[in-house]
Parts: sequence; structure tokens; C-alpha cells
Amino acid sequence: MARAFAILLAALTLLAGVGHARAQGFGSRDIMGGDPYFWGGGSSPIPRTLVSYGSNYAPGTIVINTAERRLYLVLQNGQALRYGIGVGRDGFRWSGIHRISAKKEWPGWTPPSQMLARRPDLPRHMAGGITNPLGARALYLGSTLYRIHGSNEPETIGQAVSSGCFRMTNDDVADLYNRVSVGTTVVVKN
Repeated sequence: MARAFAILLAALTLLAGVGHARAQGFGSRDIMGGDPYFWGGGSSPIPRTLVSYGSNYAPGTIVINTAERRLYLVLQNGQALRYGIGVGRDGFRWSGIHRISAKKEWPGWTPPSQMLARRPDLPRHMAGGITNPLGARALYLGSTLYRIHGSNEPETIGQAVSSGCFRMTNDDVADLYNRVSVGTTVVVKN
């Protein structure tokens, strides 16, 4: 009974914090599009699927096709796991080959100086948590400013809304996070 009460109290405290954040007029839609107050990431409008995938990439490689708005995790025997993703909006798409340089659960977010120059109203740092625009997990891409990260905004999957990062539902990014390691090759095709 005491544990249930503690959980209820924690949930109410979080909701009070969300209301306070909303009252201040700031949300991650202001940063990258979407509504930060949707908890859990919901199910993707583009379900994760096992597909045939003929390629010369080694199993374990991540291939991002920005035109398709899909991320492929190459598996053995000519197959891949295909995930729906959100990509960079016009002017923010890029291509290249990098490696995952770090993995973080519930990462904090510090807007890069380029983003702050465009949006000086943004916070200088947001602690990790349910209202953070990076969602539940983040995979950092080399020394770039870009990440494959979660989102609490499932409606943005399949859309071009970010500043160059690749967003997934929290469920999908957690699944990918558990399948790959630091050093994994990431190929971005634009």
C-alpha cells in the first residue's frame, strides 16, 4: 500500500512539473516540433518490421535513408529491421558515414550554439526525463552534433521536423539501443 501511494505521489509531482513547464510557455515543439507532454512515446505510425534487405553492408550496420524516412538495422541472411524515423527538415538534411560514439539513457540536452543562434529563447540545458526532446535513449554519431534519439512525439515519425537528428519513438529507440553498441557504423543516405 505504501509503495502504491509513493508511486501515485511521484506521478502527481511529475504532472505538477509538467503543468509548471507548460505554464512557462516552453515545450519541445518549440525546439524540434511536437508536444512534449505526451508520455511514453506511444506506438509508431510506422511499425517496426523485419524486411528483406539486399546490401553489401555488414550485419549490425545502421543504414538511414532520409528520403524514405526509414532506419535499417542490417541483419544476417539478407534481412533488416526497418524502423520509421523523423528526419531533418529542409536545409537540415545531411549524409555521411559515422560510428556510434556514445549511448545514453534519458540523456540531458544542451542545444548547440548554432541552434541557440537561431532560437535564443531556448533553455541552455534540459535534464533528462519525460519532457526532454531527446526522449528515452540517444545514440551519438561521431563528433557531429547529431544523434539518433527517442521522442515523446510519435506523430512526428515519418516527418521532416528536426534540426538534423533522427528521431524514433521511445519504444523503437530503446529496441535499437539494446541491439547496437558503441562503434556501430551508421550510414546516412540523403
